[in-house]
Order: sequence, then C-alpha cells, then structure tokens
Amino acid sequence: MGLFTSRKTETVTPLDGIDVILADLDGVVYAGPNAIDHAVESLGRAVADGIRVGYITNNASRTDAQVAEHLSSFGLEVAPHDVVTSPQAAVKLLVDLVPAGATILVVGGEGLTSEVERAGFVVTRKSADQPAAVIQGFSPDVSWRDLAQASFALHRGIPWVATNTDWTIPVEGGVAPGNGTLVSAVHTAVGTLPVVGGKPEKAIFDAAVARFEAHSPLFIGDRLDTDIIGANRAGIPTVHVLTGIDGPKQLLAADRDSRPTFILDDLRGLFEPYPATVLSHDNTVATVGGAVVRIRGNTVEIVKEGDSAVNRVRAGSGVIWASGQPIYGLDVAPGLYS
Repeated sequence: MGLFTSRKTETVTPLDGIDVILADLDGVVYAGPNAIDHAVESLGRAVADGIRVGYITNNASRTDAQVAEHLSSFGLEVAPHDVVTSPQAAVKLLVDLVPAGATILVVGGEGLTSEVERAGFVVTRKSADQPAAVIQGFSPDVSWRDLAQASFALHRGIPWVATNTDWTIPVEGGVAPGNGTLVSAVHTAVGTLPVVGGKPEKAIFDAAVARFEAHSPLFIGDRLDTDIIGANRAGIPTVHVLTGIDGPKQLLAADRDSRPTFILDDLRGLFEPYPATVLSHDNTVATVGGAVVRIRGNTVEIVKEGDSAVNRVRAGSGVIWASGQPIYGLDVAPGLYS
C-alpha cells in the first residue's frame, strides 16, 4: 500500500471504482456525541451515488443497534447490520477457544455482554464463578475491581480475548485512555497477552468485506497503528482523514506498513480529484499541487508552500517515505506538521 505516487499528473478521486466504503467511527464520523464536520454530508452523498457504506468500530462499549441509532440521529440511514464491531470479532475468536455455553468473565459494557450472550455464553463478572475465559473491551464504567477480577481469573491460565488494544480514544472533551491502557493494566498483573479481535487484526476487515459483499472496498480511518495498518494487512486501499487521533507529524513518520493510500483534511475530499505525488527522478523532491518539498541530506525543507497544508503533508510524506530514511534521523521543517 502507501501514498499514491506517480511521475504523471493524472488525478483520480479516492472513490473511483469503489463499491463499498468501510468507515471507522471515532475520529472519522463523530467525536463523542457530535458529528465531525462534513462527515455526515459526505457519507450521505456517497450513498446517494450508489456506494454502500458500512461502519467498523473498535469501540466495544455499545451494541451495533446503539451505534446505528447514534448514526441515524445525524440523518444517516444505518441499520445494525451495517455496523461491524470489535466485540463481534472477539466473540468469533472466543467460540474457538472454549466449549459452547461456557461461563465467560466479561470486562466491559453492554456492547460486549450482548455479543457474548448472543453467542450462547453465560456472562459473569466474578472470578469466583470459575469462568472458562476472560473477554475484555472498553467501557467508561470499567473499574479497578473489574480489572482485578480479570487478573484473578487469568492467573488460572484460562484464555484471554480482547476486543482491541487502542491506547487512546477520541471523545468530545479530547483524547482519553482507550482499551489498550486497560488491557495493559491486566497484562502487568498477569504477565500474559490476550488474543485480539478488532483492528489492527485482519479478521474484522475480512468479516466486513464478507458482510457487505465488497469487491472494491475503501477503508477510512484516523489512526495509523490500528485503522491504516489493519486495512493494509487486509489488502484494502485506505484513506487517512485528519479529523481524529493521528495528524501530520505521525503521517510523516509512518512506517511502510502504516502508510495510507490517500490523505484527506475531511471527508469532502472523497469527491475531489486527488493530486498525484510527483517525485523527481532521484526521489529527493516531491510536488503535490503547488506544494514542493525537498530532502537534502538529513534536512527536509519546504520549497513552495502551495495552496494548502494538506498538500504540504502529502508532499512531505511522499519525499520522506521515498527516501527510506527513518524520521528520527531527519531535521523536518516545522511547517510540515504544525
């Protein structure tokens, strides 16, 4: 995968040839209870143009029906079947690890417990009930006592499944600790790691492609370490949108596995011609639109600012990625990331 690079000047839109959009939620469609600017209108326009939209989320605190209701409140037409959750992926893993109908210690909210019960398992919150496994997902109500019960149970050597290991989650007030921080707390206590169902694991993407019968999907995310790397592993072209967790600094430093196909300011860019990244023959100069960025030795400098910050980020990413040099060895012009 990686940024669209070319020595030609032809342009396409990110939606050319796409039959299904797979969109992350937090940081892409909404932050907390509020829609992100231009996201709803853009996704609605895609549907009107005949492109199906499905939603993939690592957030395990809500059910697919609750997520669909939230999205519908913005004016989108979304059914529970349109939402693929990390609890659904995690429970599929659980099915292969424990007997049918087993008792499972759940750390998490209704989004996780509902999927565990839907699969025919018995939910408990207590280690004393001798659960066959622990399954852990994010909920704002998870407490130290919940983590302690998981630790007690896991010391018996039973399977441990996590919905995801996102370190952070974007919410209305800013960026908050995510499920990865809670999983890390339990890991510190027990010395083992869980099997993970959600992004960046490939299974959740494969499940979404199968559910929506996608032939040419496009994934939209805001995190490189889960969204983009996961979709790249699944062989799905990616859009990184600058409305969530990872910004220009992270893009410039992205390793080969977590580089997106497209970089957008917001989702309006789905419908706009995407400018090619034109590299010089020695890969030391990148031009995107009117923005020109050059790398000389270990210095990355802006030659021409162009008409937009996003084009500078695209050009800077293109020339840094093409150089093969690690970001920590480069002196990068602050205008590329601030």
